[in-house]
Amino acid sequence: MKVDLAHSPDADDIFMYYAIKFGWVDTKDYEFDNIALDIETLNQEALKGTYAVSAISFGAYPYLKDDYALLRTAVSFGEGYGPKLIKQKGKRLRPNFKVALSGQYTTNAMLFRIYYPRARPVYMDFLEIEQAVLDGTVDAGVLIHESILSFDESLEVEKEVWDIWQELAGEGLPLPLGGMAIRRSLPLTRALDIENILIDGVKVANERKEELCARLESENLVRISDKMLTKYLDMYASDESVELSPLQLEALDKLYEIGYRHGLWEVPIKAEDYLLPREYQELRNS
Repeated sequence: MKVDLAHSPDADDIFMYYAIKFGWVDTKDYEFDNIALDIETLNQEALKGTYAVSAISFGAYPYLKDDYALLRTAVSFGEGYGPKLIKQKGKRLRPNFKVALSGQYTTNAMLFRIYYPRARPVYMDFLEIEQAVLDGTVDAGVLIHESILSFDESLEVEKEVWDIWQELAGEGLPLPLGGMAIRRSLPLTRALDIENILIDGVKVANERKEELCARLESENLVRISDKMLTKYLDMYASDESVELSPLQLEALDKLYEIGYRHGLWEVPIKAEDYLLPREYQELRNS
């Protein structure tokens, strides 16, 4: 069975999926076709049901829940870090400042709009945001992915999205950013198979991290390398990415509670209700 697997081209997504691409994981009778697109394009395509399996922003999921189930693996959470709102050094931001965001459905955009209701968002590819701030096209911009690790010295951080999350959600919960979703039209047994293969892929990637990083760099599959790559993967592609933990599920529930409270969706959402039902597989194998 051929499965289209859509993910972003940033280093953590590449890292988490390429153990499968390189044949290091038993994929049974499944053939995975990797498709790399920026995260907001993936969110938009998921709204149209384009790909069977897709990386998504957690902030986009309430709009996708009827057509996609959440997967337990390949998740990215921040713990004391996350996207950054940057501006030119010394610039004072007015309440209605113009800001570049990486996409309407990204989690960071959701939290940003709640925290800065008077700001004027402009949506663009995340790779263009730093330059837009430097050019003065926008007053500020939210950097994501690898961009948070290094940016022009003439820029400074106005606000960490991590701090916004702490103020909105309270302390003690990791910052939900992105995960994976699978189309509900797939047979449940197939969906569970795919989830287990992806879990194995992230496990193997972490177990063979040094080898995998070396290969990704040598084949020019990632935009950063050396110590910067290791630092980034320690942040967003670690053992914490293998499978959703109870604490991560609690953080997702808090994210969706915040969105519901601010009128972003009509019904409250509990993340666990939208995971694939493992009990089906357990009953089938008993």
